[in-house]
Amino acid sequence: MLTKEKAAELDGQARKTRILVLRMLNAIGAGHLGGSLSVVEALTLLYFHRMNVRPAEPRWPDRDRFVMSKGHAGPALYATLAHKGYFPADECLTLNQPGTNFPSHCDMNKTLGVDMTAGSLGQGLSAAVGMALAGRLDGKDYRVYCLIGDGEAQEGQIWEALMYASQQKLDNLTVFIDYNKLQLDGPLSEINSLEPLAAKTEAFGFFTQSIDGHDFFAIDQAVEAALKTAGRPSLIILNTIKAKGACFAEGQVSSHHQAVSDDDLKSALAELDAKGGSN
Repeated sequence: MLTKEKAAELDGQARKTRILVLRMLNAIGAGHLGGSLSVVEALTLLYFHRMNVRPAEPRWPDRDRFVMSKGHAGPALYATLAHKGYFPADECLTLNQPGTNFPSHCDMNKTLGVDMTAGSLGQGLSAAVGMALAGRLDGKDYRVYCLIGDGEAQEGQIWEALMYASQQKLDNLTVFIDYNKLQLDGPLSEINSLEPLAAKTEAFGFFTQSIDGHDFFAIDQAVEAALKTAGRPSLIILNTIKAKGACFAEGQVSSHHQAVSDDDLKSALAELDAKGGSN
């Protein structure tokens, strides 16, 4: 059960994560801003309230697993892992620079705490399904969480993985869809709509919930309901805003990959600070 006090703590943590993401992209000059900032609440809730992990033992066999299938949202995962204690936050400022351990897309061989390499959209969910199946075969009780993008959900491999997870009744798997409804080239509704998304995923055999992806209470309640669901995997549709928290880019298609100037950083930090955050 998420208390008001814990939710306030998570809100502060989410602001810290947004600030670090903005600093990372400012340091390199540009990057995947929109899809990183839209998933901050989900990552914060998982890593700071729900997931059973040990930063001092990144490969602990019984840990819960998280797969960032939309690998270009790596900056948000890096910032979350840093604040969880996997590595110093300032190391993230080398994002995508020569010799870095923080590439633009997640790489499990470079970054402590990353459970699966991602970047080729559509493939991460298949890996998560494999992890969940392996856990069951090994008699483990860890959970597997996977976050996919809504543009990514246009990939056929996503639906093949959903179909197989349902066939195998993988109730230790919870999938999140970052449904900000904007992809690289425009609105999903104009390119390749996913609607009716909830009905489709239900038809594929998933216990499906559609929630406000920026509401900690809603996310926590949905995760709790997923944990209590037996005999089938779960899917949580996160209705989000692309580039949430970046006042110069929020809700814009262009935020998928864009520059973060010194002025942009200053204005965003000022707004986040006014809402209670600090840098």
